[in-house]
Amino acid sequence: MSQDNTNWVTVPGGITAPQGYKAAGVAAQVRKKGCRDVALICSETPAVAAGLFTRNLVRAAPVLVSQEHLADGSAQAIVVNSGIANACTGAQGMADARRMAGLTGELLNITPGLVVVASTGVIGGPMPMDKIEAGIRDAAATLSRQGGSAAAEAIMTTDTTLKECAVKFSLGGKDVVIGGIAKGSGMIHPNLATMLSFLTTDAAIERAALDTALRYAADRSYNAVTIDGDTSTNDTVVILANGLAGNEPVTLESPDYAIFLAALLYVCVELAKMIAHDGEGATKYMEVRVRGASSEEGARQIARTIACSNLVKSALFGEDANWGRIFTAAGYAGVPFDPGKVSIWLGDLLVAAEGIGLAFDEERAKEILEGREVAVTVDLNQGNADGVAWGCDLSYDYVRINGSYRT
Repeated sequence: MSQDNTNWVTVPGGITAPQGYKAAGVAAQVRKKGCRDVALICSETPAVAAGLFTRNLVRAAPVLVSQEHLADGSAQAIVVNSGIANACTGAQGMADARRMAGLTGELLNITPGLVVVASTGVIGGPMPMDKIEAGIRDAAATLSRQGGSAAAEAIMTTDTTLKECAVKFSLGGKDVVIGGIAKGSGMIHPNLATMLSFLTTDAAIERAALDTALRYAADRSYNAVTIDGDTSTNDTVVILANGLAGNEPVTLESPDYAIFLAALLYVCVELAKMIAHDGEGATKYMEVRVRGASSEEGARQIARTIACSNLVKSALFGEDANWGRIFTAAGYAGVPFDPGKVSIWLGDLLVAAEGIGLAFDEERAKEILEGREVAVTVDLNQGNADGVAWGCDLSYDYVRINGSYRT
């Protein structure tokens, strides 16, 4: 599905741009002094909800609690802390996650089962619940339509920039908005990666349609980002749809489903690109596009494998036009293709064709690789399917950041 569309316009507000949502982000001294580290997002009314979570067998307590709470396809609030992951914390961790939901429910006068819980940060440490509870109380008292950016800031850890996006479009003559925020900078790899993303919409949409749309969009956005090949314990993507736009409820069969899906995909892709731009220690952003494949999934798998290759990422950091590393990564992606038909571009510079390297302008290649954004294109010339992945280079700073992450 193309991202080029005139059916929506970007609007400010992020997570609170749709009707009926408020948010807050406060500093509870969980992470670093003065940094926002507790976020709260809520809808005026119960919403249809869908969620996706880490595929890691080691799952944090908030992931397990949120999966339980979303089992009936409804939610009304999301509470998040950064700084401590509440992962590998046993029974106490589960009790703490439930307490976060319970306190949020008390303050918002809703049942705990309508509260999604998320945490991000250092694995294995005990939750400073006195600070977190104080933060939740503070956040509940400061909820507002203007609080979206504060919430986006509060879910950050090693991120250096806010990640938020919102679009407005029409469904059945009604104005509808989808907004979202995300965090993610390291431990990023397909199957969600170390990321949190929360999406809201005022569209009326049935549960099956919302769940299907989220899975489709995530596969082509969050699951197409790779920073370092690691997948965390806390990865969570959740969407709430409160229906306050007043449109006829979207179903999988209705014509409006394609419109909603395209807008959701746009928001998710924009947030995913922001994560790739903000990779830990990154000096360059990389978009890998694979075309001419026999299937979309195969194209996406090859693109992800190239973007994840440490050798490709290191060459990108060193501004070395070592296209052989790109070709090699494609070859071990587990997708059959004929190497003798493959062409490779760095930016607009063709460096290999029919599986063989070409004489190319090294100065032009250096010029392309010196840019902050670098495009890599691989044409398999064996079909009509395309796929894309986003990533970054592997710099000295990545090791510095992760060598002292806990301290």
